[in-house]
Amino acid sequence: MKKVALVSIHGMGETQPDYADKLFARLNASLAENSSRLYCTAVYYQDLLHYNEQRVWQALGHRLRWNKLRRFMLFGFADAAALEHRKEQPHSLYHYSQLKIARALYLAKQQLNETGKLVLLAHSLGCHVLSCYLWDAQQAKAGLKPAAGIWRDIRRYQAGISGDVALTDDDIAFLRGDRLSTLITTGCNIPIFVAAHAQEQIIPFNKPNAGFSWLNYYDKDDVLGWPLADLSEPYAALVSDIDVNVSGGIWGWLAASWNPLSHNLYWQDKQVINQIINCINNTN
Repeated sequence: MKKVALVSIHGMGETQPDYADKLFARLNASLAENSSRLYCTAVYYQDLLHYNEQRVWQALGHRLRWNKLRRFMLFGFADAAALEHRKEQPHSLYHYSQLKIARALYLAKQQLNETGKLVLLAHSLGCHVLSCYLWDAQQAKAGLKPAAGIWRDIRRYQAGISGDVALTDDDIAFLRGDRLSTLITTGCNIPIFVAAHAQEQIIPFNKPNAGFSWLNYYDKDDVLGWPLADLSEPYAALVSDIDVNVSGGIWGWLAASWNPLSHNLYWQDKQVINQIINCINNTN
């Protein structure tokens, strides 16, 4: 059995199911003999969105200029809009994205020993998706019924999470983050979703356990990646922002002001990778 489960969730735009494979391989190679303590898996929700986005692109994209940038914007921001659209409906994309997260976490738990810990790694839009999941989970833990998503009645969605196996209280505790050691976010765009709110309404999810930490990596040249601690006092108490230069080196000249490439380089950055390795090695 493993001591640490690393679960990733991807960001906006066109994404392949194997999006995290290179990162996982690099982590296992770097961990060497400690790699046996680690289980890795990825949440993939782009399949909920891609078909309709591709249909719109095929209808409109051939008429326009700046196709690469337009395609990035269409697939990226359509993801965000679709996941928020009528999210309170029982079969919304918001609901199904949460079901995918819960399923991945449930499978991760099966690979861990009784004291094994969870590390979550989210990028871009995935940070917002995961933050909403944890918000709803913590609301349910506090005895409040979330406005949307699977945490309105987690046991009702057992079939999509654990199949024929009944969810235990320990399963539900794990799914809501009771054993979540670290949340690592990269290129996080949560500020885009809360910027129009009054400051007193900009509140993160409740800390899921006493040992939890949130590390947020952002690049100043990435207009889709933001710091979080200055959003409000509750965010400042929960999040540690870390400024990195993922657009340096060979890509620096391309990202002097901004280029979509800079937004997708975090998981290749040595500082980010070393932090993930440290989290794995230091998680007991």
